[in-house]
Amino acid sequence: MNTKQKIILYLKVFRVNQWIKNLVIFTAAIFSGELFTSKVFFRSLETFILFCFLSSTSYILNDIIDFPYDKKHPIKKNRPIAAGQITIQEATFLVFILILISLIAALFFSISLFFLALVFLILHFLYSLYLKKYPIIDIFSISFSFMIRTLAGEVVSGYHIPIWLFLTIFFISLFMASVKRHAELVAHGHETRASLFYYKEHLLDFLTTTFATTTIFSYSFYTYFERLPVASTPFSRLFSEIFPNFEARKWLMVTIPLVVYGIARYAQLLYEKEEGEAPEKIITQDLPLIITIFLWGTIIISLIYLL
Repeated sequence: MNTKQKIILYLKVFRVNQWIKNLVIFTAAIFSGELFTSKVFFRSLETFILFCFLSSTSYILNDIIDFPYDKKHPIKKNRPIAAGQITIQEATFLVFILILISLIAALFFSISLFFLALVFLILHFLYSLYLKKYPIIDIFSISFSFMIRTLAGEVVSGYHIPIWLFLTIFFISLFMASVKRHAELVAHGHETRASLFYYKEHLLDFLTTTFATTTIFSYSFYTYFERLPVASTPFSRLFSEIFPNFEARKWLMVTIPLVVYGIARYAQLLYEKEEGEAPEKIITQDLPLIITIFLWGTIIISLIYLL
């Protein structure tokens, strides 16, 4: 195996396509109106990279533990560890090195970030060993990992996000985890994951509906109750002179239909096309969803940083 093939193999075992989940770290910087403040941006970026290493650590550990299950899975059997391209010994060594690098790097940031990184690793280790075997607890564990990422973004930026936005992240991560379990159950039955033995399709339908609803309500409350942060730029100052008190209006509410559509489209892909098993694939390859996310992001950035 040449160097190029080895690099591609390690990128696969690191699951770099799932690093997109760590973008939630930028939430505090974006919604505080400080994303383009150099110190805040670069600290958030460095934390994003740190959590990419932490995430890869958890993925490799999970692949080691799930080795017997992944060999039976029609898709996961092609992963480097399940396919035998990387040995268990090599993977274990990678886990050790990544933990060492990640925790030392976190300690250079601050004690608070080190603590969050440590909790993140412990949560994922417990998830891989025990928590994923228990229904409902497994999807809450996934959601808590998103909460830790969000808190890490707050710690390094120095800005807090409103409670309703925090709850939005909590519920949407529960929604996506429920969708993933539903897709796994429908597509592969109970053979590929221990917790699926205890899940019933109607329970997952209920959880998906519940978490979709609470996500929409939480985000709607955020847009209505929270004052729009406005970054100070020459354009924003000119705009405020033309439209006094612009920032006092509930302009963020115009993004609610996009959030509702995005959740509905995600559910449609689950129930009609059964694609919910790979959320990172849906988000990056489904054109209607990409356009929706792009419009939502453009409006958010425009309201906070331009108008």
